[in-house]
Amino acid sequence: MSVPDRGAEKFESGEAADGASAPADATPTLASNLAPPTCHRSAALGAAAALIALIALSIAWEWWLAPLRPGGTALVIKAVPLLLALPGVLRRRLYTLQWASMLILLYFAEGIVRGMSDRGLSAQLGWLETLLALVFFVCALVYVAPFKRAARRAKRAA
Repeated sequence: MSVPDRGAEKFESGEAADGASAPADATPTLASNLAPPTCHRSAALGAAAALIALIALSIAWEWWLAPLRPGGTALVIKAVPLLLALPGVLRRRLYTLQWASMLILLYFAEGIVRGMSDRGLSAQLGWLETLLALVFFVCALVYVAPFKRAARRAKRAA
């Protein structure tokens, strides 16, 4: 099942990434130049997969794999911000991918701290969290970058 490219739809319809409409005299060729190459759609899929894996890891880690206290901890709520970002990431919304890429840095930092300070399975899970956060961050940037460059070019041309 293919998810429609929401960011490309906005540019093709003449709507900018920030929700502002393009000038009425914008040419169709300019709009078609703003759509990202097909290869960047795989980056959006990679970001979505990494986010889903990070949500699953966060829940499993704090409930039963290696919770701080036996029986699970309230740290499972750290998955809530990721769950809030999930619908927008799955729809490839540029704004969501931008703020989620900043949010993910908190999980990156937590993974490094717990990977270096914990022992055993918890340390391994910390490094896995770091890897998943890094994959999401890179994929989100690869997907968003062409839209940002196209918006800058369109602004300069206007």
